[in-house]
Amino acid sequence: MNMPSECHAPSRTFPQQDGLSGAGLVPDKILDWESLLRRREEWRNEGAVVVWTNGCFDLMHAGHVRSLRSARRLGDILVVGLNSDASVRVNKGPTRPIMCQDERAEMLAGFECVDAVVIFEETTPETALGRLQPEIHCKGADYAPPHGKPVPEARIVEAYGGQVRYLPLLPGISTTELVARIERLGSDPPSRSSYGGQAALAPPADTTR
Repeated sequence: MNMPSECHAPSRTFPQQDGLSGAGLVPDKILDWESLLRRREEWRNEGAVVVWTNGCFDLMHAGHVRSLRSARRLGDILVVGLNSDASVRVNKGPTRPIMCQDERAEMLAGFECVDAVVIFEETTPETALGRLQPEIHCKGADYAPPHGKPVPEARIVEAYGGQVRYLPLLPGISTTELVARIERLGSDPPSRSSYGGQAALAPPADTTR
């Protein structure tokens, strides 16, 4: 099964609204940087704790949902930084992303626990963190010290007085694994699902014979 080499869906521009989240509609949560920074000042004046997490969020799965909920519980406002299509291709390879940035942003904004979504063009979040300066920056547990992967942006967060917090991961669940499952389904449909042993893609047994 061949995955697309680039996104072809038309780009959409959502209307921006000043102030806080207004009616709570999905478009109200998808912000450009200018709008986000205006809201950041309002949140700061209100004493709200802003939490940031970022990623590709390409093919949403249970691990993403748990991570977002866990991040939201750490503060008052959850801002999700979304890698642009171009930065995903650099980080993940030419066959990604599967879903365009506008579609990924819209899905993230549909979560009640997410207060704002902003797209960033860089391959890493240092510049975005320096602009927003959230009180808390969230990473997956695979980055947690002492044996986790490096967190180069930690020095930026610590320099302005923020914290880096680490979120639990759901083992064996990732977009890469989902893509591999889909490709296996296309080439050799299994009779049972890897999610829990339930029958999948196979007709029920005929017990009358």
